Amino acid sequence: MKKMIWIVVVIIVLAGAGVGFLYIAPEKAAEISFDITRGIAGLEKKTLTLPGGETYVYLEGGKGEPTLLLHGFGANKDNFTLMAWHLKNSCHIIAPDHIGFGESSHPRDVSYGPIAQARRLHQFVQKLGLSKIHIGGSSMGGHIAMTYAALYPDEVKSMWLLDPGGVWSAPEGELHKLLAEGVNPLIAKNEDEFARIYHFTMSKPPPIPRPIIDVMAQERINNIELEKKIFKEIKADSVEKRIAGLMIPTLIVWGDEDRAISVKTAPILHKLLPNSQVIIMKGIGHLPMVEAPRATAKDYLKFRASL
Repeated sequence: MKKMIWIVVVIIVLAGAGVGFLYIAPEKAAEISFDITRGIAGLEKKTLTLPGGETYVYLEGGKGEPTLLLHGFGANKDNFTLMAWHLKNSCHIIAPDHIGFGESSHPRDVSYGPIAQARRLHQFVQKLGLSKIHIGGSSMGGHIAMTYAALYPDEVKSMWLLDPGGVWSAPEGELHKLLAEGVNPLIAKNEDEFARIYHFTMSKPPPIPRPIIDVMAQERINNIELEKKIFKEIKADSVEKRIAGLMIPTLIVWGDEDRAISVKTAPILHKLLPNSQVIIMKGIGHLPMVEAPRATAKDYLKFRASL
């Protein structure tokens, strides 16, 4: 499915309402696109409230063993929707918006570090009635996934790490160099900056029309101050000592054109996790599950079958 499900979605939207609809009512066009894509992937949107009052909004679907998928910084639960179509017959997918992102709660005066997020997710998993899970994460989500596994190793069957953060001793990537110059290419205060993020994080982004990208940007623009706080907390936390020697079976995946976190991080992480294997995806950036959903899912299913 090289042409990506998004092409099908856009064709349906344009055929059903005309080209003008995309520009006259981009919010509605985006809503329809997401609904159709989730439907194709067999995902349903749900909500769950923790004892402390925080509410998670998440996507759930598929069949098989429970697989918790965690998105990265500035992203949301739909980062896994394209890939979910290829996993739905083998995995019971649960993909939440992290607290502080997407449609989940955005409390101001709480910690957003990986430990705090992992503990919230543990409450989330417990409330779902799950005792053991497979866990996967992209970027910041991988950082949180590793922290979750370190805190609750007996409850995690395997890890799937997609260009994860948290290994800050690794060689610096382009992101770190820009940060040193006072520029954060992952934070957007307007639509044009969001469009640049879209291309900074991916070498092969799906062909989403600009009006829909602009709609997607609003979530980031409205959340900019909280994102700045969260980014500082994530960057201040290293996962390396936390996971050193952790024996949970792990698949590490990295795009060799990742501009945010250097692919040279992969062998360092591999050494930290003795029971891990590494796949380097050629021509792929920071988000393999969005850029190459079929290939990424195929590698993961092969890994799961080997457990």
